[in-house]
This record gives sequence, structure tokens and C-alpha cells, in this order.
Amino acid sequence: MIELQNVRKTYDRFEALKGLSLAVPHGVVFGLLGPNGAGKTTTIRILMDIIRPDSGSVTILGRPPGLAVQHRIGYLPEERGLYRKMKVVDHLVFFGELKRMKASEARRRSLELLERFGLKDWALKKTEALSKGMQQKVQFIGAILHEPDILVLDEPFSGLDPINQELMKDEIVRFARAGKTVIFSTHVLPQAEQFIDALALINRGELVLEGRLDKIKEDYAENRIHLTTAAGAGALAMRGAEVAPRGEGYSVTLPKDLSPREYLQAVLASGVDLEQFRPDEPSLEEIFMKVVKHG
Repeated sequence: MIELQNVRKTYDRFEALKGLSLAVPHGVVFGLLGPNGAGKTTTIRILMDIIRPDSGSVTILGRPPGLAVQHRIGYLPEERGLYRKMKVVDHLVFFGELKRMKASEARRRSLELLERFGLKDWALKKTEALSKGMQQKVQFIGAILHEPDILVLDEPFSGLDPINQELMKDEIVRFARAGKTVIFSTHVLPQAEQFIDALALINRGELVLEGRLDKIKEDYAENRIHLTTAAGAGALAMRGAEVAPRGEGYSVTLPKDLSPREYLQAVLASGVDLEQFRPDEPSLEEIFMKVVKHG
């Protein structure tokens, strides 16, 4: 769906992107992840043809960024902005017409989506009367109104309460499961980890990790399990295991020569009553720190 090859972008003397190459597959929620200043927003602005790269190539649906593909993309920028004096539904109709929708169809779908997002009673209000969270939902509706093939979201959950975050997550996943592609940019890795399918981790303008989330977790998995027990950490520290509190239980890192089965047998033989145990996958944050630290 989207491919970048050796893309570079410099602002004055600051090199924002240092030969970035990545590929976004079809029908996934793709996380464009990394800390603030990593180059995520610059990458998105290049995809949206807001700025041009200094070198390298970009293709979207087989074409370079520009008017030929803009109507097939929905975009929620990091900087929010609505015309304050326009009525909500008129604003959405305006968005739809920019994406080649007929006004009547844009109005019908706008009212349908406003109801789905709990904003039906605000359709005829001016956007200045809406809270920041409501305005953000209106902009999100504007991004999906024309049912694009690609949805590009830059920090979409910023400023939303947990209920509306869940509402937007559900909509993003629904969009991808309908065969569309979502690019989701954020620096909040635990949030992204909940629902992305694939990802690119960027640090200081360079790609440090790319692939499907499940494969990446498998590749970076350690000999580690999670245990839930009423016993203390000391009762689990045997056979060279390193024990650390995690959530409601303990994360136990085992020596390379000790299998989880052997360790669990030793724990049970010692009289410890286990409530639950499972493989303990590394978090995206842990993987990112490991990749950045060790290269």
C-alpha cells in the first residue's frame, strides 16, 4: 500500500529523516512508533504531500504522493483545527466535498457517524461550542467520512478520555478489518501495543525495527514466565531465576540452561502454591530500549 525508499529530509542543519525505508502492507493497523522528535510527523507529512523529501522515493497505492491519491486517504493531523464559526454538520459536508463526495451523500453519512460517536445533538452547533475531545471526534469523522482506502492518524488519542479512546480504537480496528489500511503514529508504545498488527520503530530519523508485532515479540522473547502466587518473591528465587514484581504477580527470568517446565516443577516441589503461570512476552517499550541500547 505504501513504500518509502531511502527517504531523507533536513531542516536547516537538522536531519529529520536519515535514509528511511519502510513498507506498509494492506489491511493492517500499522504503528509508526518512536519517541518525540523521532521523525514520525515528518514522515506523515511527506506521505500527505505537505512537504517533499530532499531525496528518496515514496509510493502510495502505486503512485507518488499528490492529488491523484489524496481522495483515497483520510488524514487526522497532530495539529487539530476546525473553522470555529461553521456548524458541525456543514463542516463535515465540506470535508466530504473536498474528497469528491456529493453534498447529499456527505450530509447523510455525516449524520450517521455523528450519531455513532455520540454527537448527534451537536450537529447544528458551531464547532466553537464543542469541547476539545468533541472537536477531535469531529475531525476523526471527517477523516473517515469518504471511506478511504488508507487512514493516516497522527497521535489520534491525545486529549481524549479513556471511554472515547476505546471508541476510537474500536473504529480503527473495524476500519482495518474491512480490508483498509491504517497508519497510526504515536510515542505512547503501550497504547499502540494494544491493537496494532505491524509496526515500524523510528529513532532519530532512522528505522530501528520493522515487522509484524507477533513476530517481533517472538524474536525478542526471553526465557521468561509470569507467575501469580500468594508467596513472596523470595520463594520463587531458585535455580538462578531472577524475580521481579509485574502487575499482580511476578516476572521470572530464567537462566538459558533452565527450561520453564523444569523451573515450574522445582517451584511446585518446594511447596509454593501457584495460581497462574504463562509466558511473559516483552513489551514494546522493553524491545525498543533493547534495540536502541544494543543496536
